[in-house]
Amino acid sequence: MPSVPFADDVFTWPADEPQLIGGRCAGCGSVAFPQPPSCARCGSVEVERHLLPRQGTLWTFTTQGFLPKEPYASGETMETFRPFGVGIVQLGDEVRVESRLTVADPEALDFGMAMELVVVPFRTDDDGTEVVTYAFAPVESANGEGQS
Repeated sequence: MPSVPFADDVFTWPADEPQLIGGRCAGCGSVAFPQPPSCARCGSVEVERHLLPRQGTLWTFTTQGFLPKEPYASGETMETFRPFGVGIVQLGDEVRVESRLTVADPEALDFGMAMELVVVPFRTDDDGTEVVTYAFAPVESANGEGQS
């Protein structure tokens, strides 16, 4: 059964090399993620779809050690929840993106380390469809090596 993204127009999916979908202001060139209806810098409503780089560097991080409140809808319960990493990734000189990380162990993360966008399972719908979301993985483990 095919998987579906958790929301439309957040990342390209399905895709061999998915990318986050941001917006670039036609007026001032400011880039934001996700694509906003208007530019936060100059107020222009001419914000064009802009695909963001797949790789960046880890700017900061922490571990989410408790089950997030709604609207988080992973289907996890207090009994099944597992802590996960959360970080801000600098994508080129364009934008910083807050994201789930594939690594939850802070000892395995470091400021400035190279990160790559991946798509990971998030939950399964009532009809059995897998819902996926985006995350960033250390570049050396983007292919499944060394993830925790």
